[in-house]
Amino acid sequence: MSTPDDLASFDPNAAAAEGSGIFGLPFSPEQSACWLLPVPFEATTSYRQGTVDGPRAIFEESHQVDLYDRFWGPFWKRGIHLAEESAELRSWSEAGVAANARGDVAAVDALGDQVNRTVGEWAARALAAGVIPGVVGGDHSVPFALIEACAKKHPGLGILHFDAHMDLRRAYEGYRWSHASIHYNTLHEIRGISKLVQVGIRDFCEEEVEFARSQGERVKTYFDADVFARRARGESFLAIVEELVSHLPKEIYVSFDIDGLDPSLCPHTGTPVPGGLSYPETVEILRAVARSGRRCIGFDLVEVAPGQAQSSGDWDGNVGARVLYQLCGLALKR
Repeated sequence: MSTPDDLASFDPNAAAAEGSGIFGLPFSPEQSACWLLPVPFEATTSYRQGTVDGPRAIFEESHQVDLYDRFWGPFWKRGIHLAEESAELRSWSEAGVAANARGDVAAVDALGDQVNRTVGEWAARALAAGVIPGVVGGDHSVPFALIEACAKKHPGLGILHFDAHMDLRRAYEGYRWSHASIHYNTLHEIRGISKLVQVGIRDFCEEEVEFARSQGERVKTYFDADVFARRARGESFLAIVEELVSHLPKEIYVSFDIDGLDPSLCPHTGTPVPGGLSYPETVEILRAVARSGRRCIGFDLVEVAPGQAQSSGDWDGNVGARVLYQLCGLALKR
């Protein structure tokens, strides 16, 4: 646990100290207003693997993120703490990948149930402690129980979903807890979700479009091609973003799949798709949410997959760490 002396001697302008926490911060859980849970699990990966190492890469690269932010201010002073990675969760991922390879749907779904129980228990502790919880994946299946816990405590919750994919497939490839089914599951099974607003979407199937239509006003999708066309006709990006934000309720959860970004920013993610958001566009959307007065009560960042480690660090982890810092800024800005 950090001591008052640790905090008093902490220099936010210095390089991250060896052995320090996420973003080089010295905070213990008891001193933190934001708790982060790494979930290294990717049993249903359908194109290529690597997200199991996302939490570790993000942590390592987070020490390169400067704490000063002109928009969010010194929000880090409220405390951010990343829990230690669970060896058990990683072992479940390895078992799930093996079960997936042999087509054992029941085994993969059972492991998904175990992940949900673990994340759900942690989420309950975080919410009871009055902190803002965030999950760091892993594939996009892992935050279901956190979203469920947040919606139970904050009924009427809206989800702001960054992604290349709609993730509205029902039991994709037979797997109930598929990464491609996360928001089918949230809408179908969590009563407290009032709205899903999606941005960056550019890869989807007919089933997903039809399911979104069946939800009526509950789902609003900003397809990447449509946003491009509106901008090409002279509409400002800011005007589109403000419209997007207007569809959200006052309390929101942010579900952030890194492949919502241009793939040059996440080249090793599991299912990259051409197109997508730039980093400044992403930051502007989060800032617009803050300017609107809406409150972020939880979030996830998933599908970051590091490349081969180089002496100069990992690009995917670097971008992931910076997106995570912006999500923490949105959650902790007073």
